[in-house]
Amino acid sequence: MATFPSITPTYGAQKTSQPAVRTVRFGDGYEQRLTFGLNQNPKQWDLSWNVSETDADTIETFLDARAEDSASFDWTPPDETTSYKWICPEWQKRIDYPTRFSISARFVQVFEP
Repeated sequence: MATFPSITPTYGAQKTSQPAVRTVRFGDGYEQRLTFGLNQNPKQWDLSWNVSETDADTIETFLDARAEDSASFDWTPPDETTSYKWICPEWQKRIDYPTRFSISARFVQVFEP
């Protein structure tokens, strides 16, 4: 299992939660909600890095390798001490200055053995 390089994202990272909930609405106005599935509350992080060319290449090479082998990777979110499994379905790389690069990425939590 690969581990994401220890390059800290810039401030402004955004965490999204979207629990899997099934709702049944009854004719009299009542409703019942049920959580759906074992891992029903996966997280998603929208991250960005403002880094040197070397760090940008490290991040991009890592994400390209995960895209090629379709494998998840370990990463520890900024507000936690435990690492989880993630995939990165999309990322962008931008050249801000001759030696500074910006990378934006979306990490989606997955549940695998």
